[in-house]
Amino acid sequence: MPRLPEVWLQFIAKGLGTVLGAVILAVGGCGLLVSAAKAAEVTVFAAASLKTVLDEINAAYQVAGGGRVTVSYGGSSALARQIEQGAPADVFFPAAADWMTRLQEGGLIREASRIDLLGNSLVLVAHGADAAKTEINAGLDLVSMLGDEKLAMALVDSVPAGIYGKSALTSLGLWPSVEARVVQSNNVRIALSLVASGDAPFGIVYASDAKAESNVSVVGTFPAGSHAPIVFPVALTADAKPEAEAFLAFLLGASARAAFERQGFKVLAN
Repeated sequence: MPRLPEVWLQFIAKGLGTVLGAVILAVGGCGLLVSAAKAAEVTVFAAASLKTVLDEINAAYQVAGGGRVTVSYGGSSALARQIEQGAPADVFFPAAADWMTRLQEGGLIREASRIDLLGNSLVLVAHGADAAKTEINAGLDLVSMLGDEKLAMALVDSVPAGIYGKSALTSLGLWPSVEARVVQSNNVRIALSLVASGDAPFGIVYASDAKAESNVSVVGTFPAGSHAPIVFPVALTADAKPEAEAFLAFLLGASARAAFERQGFKVLAN
């Protein structure tokens, strides 16, 4: 805030021009009020696969009188590294427990606030709304299904959806035959968009992602035993603002639960 001219400070200090002095102080204090409001804004770092549902929940939170919340979406690994580098996040909501544990072990998460909130399943999606269904097992001829085209996936060594996908294909004995056909994306929503646009005929995403895009259809669901359980934990960061607690509580409430379930997530927390 710019410093008031000395003459006005003296004018106000001597008790002269009470009304004018009050106006000047009020105007000058606006900067402080704006700064305070900005400081109260809650920042959430969330997995890209949560975008559709968190946008809905955030809108409901505003209607309910909650404070301002900004959500930054991306691959869980990239978001975790940003927090490690000092990014000012208040809530971390990744698509895998490993990245949450890494931050927790680094003292960057409030351990007591950590909750395994959501579960999900892994599906094979195809371009278009009416693709033929099939059973996903070790006998699936995915290579023939792809032809000369690519299989869209999130990064298979760092992004949870990609890691789960590679694990599932490996356990079914399909990975060696399709590895060279995989096109990898920074997050699962980019992989989904490649299938929706037709740039890739098939992709591996979460079941909740498939619900968020009208121009793809689920071909089949990977067996639960073919990959580790899919868990989305959520927690406050070590430096979270007090206002973040209210938003976390809202995520655990009935309104958010209904939204999660509509979008294909399984709510794990009671």
